Amino acid sequence: MPQPAAGPSVCPRHPDREAYVRCQRCGRPACPECQRLAAVGIQCVDCVREAAQASPSARTVFGGRATDGTPVVTYTIIAICAVVYLAQRASDTVTQNYAFAPYLGWTEPWRFVTAAFLHSPTTFFHILLNMFALWSLGQYLEPMLGRARFAALYLISGIGGQVAVTLLAAAPTLENLRAGIGGAWFGAVVGASGAIFGLFGALLVLNRHLGRSSTAMYATIAINAAFGFLYPGISWQAHLGGLVTGIICALAIVVFRRQGVRHLVWAALSAVLALLVVVAVAKYLTVPQPIRDLSIFG
Repeated sequence: MPQPAAGPSVCPRHPDREAYVRCQRCGRPACPECQRLAAVGIQCVDCVREAAQASPSARTVFGGRATDGTPVVTYTIIAICAVVYLAQRASDTVTQNYAFAPYLGWTEPWRFVTAAFLHSPTTFFHILLNMFALWSLGQYLEPMLGRARFAALYLISGIGGQVAVTLLAAAPTLENLRAGIGGAWFGAVVGASGAIFGLFGALLVLNRHLGRSSTAMYATIAINAAFGFLYPGISWQAHLGGLVTGIICALAIVVFRRQGVRHLVWAALSAVLALLVVVAVAKYLTVPQPIRDLSIFG
């Protein structure tokens, strides 16, 4: 006896819809909304998602996850700095609560990070110069490194800049404090310059590995470094610390760029961050406790 023609099946993701097409991979029915055109025919969205997760993702030359080239992290940092700058202009307490100074770092360690997103609220030149440098470097480095590695490089370099400020600041004695002499231990530091110098340092290392010339970059770094010595109020210590930290981070990224060891890059970057913490703590432990705890009077 002839069998009656089979009726339409029901889409498992949309039980209220009839499905006349089956997935070429799993054989389940798929409604038009759940169908995806593949090389072997029509597949359901679940199979397409599983295949994407199983296939190896594209990687940059330094092991990061490849993107469409849009420097999302760079734009995000610029946006954060712009919003924070407007907040600084609106209220002086923003700068007071989040700027970095060596005497504040022991009891308020978050300032090692937050200071990299603040700028001088009395002038537009400071933030404009830093954001232009970040925009220029980010468009080149972020697609090359991947977003996660670029973000880590920026943050660790920024912290490295504040650590250098602390390390190179001579702590005052109790006698000097009684005489009203504080020195660099009480000098406030704000700005993304330390992190940006870290990007400069990383660029030199990465370009050298790729066989690209960095001649123009040496001149740019020299000019920016000279500002720290020629103009008062600019922290050359933060520039130096960020530059050295960025170079070390870039070396770690280059060493662990290959497929078999690329997961170790996060351990290496974590080790750099841990080293910065150890250096900062060691510096604070050389300072008498009454001076180390002075932030309670800030």
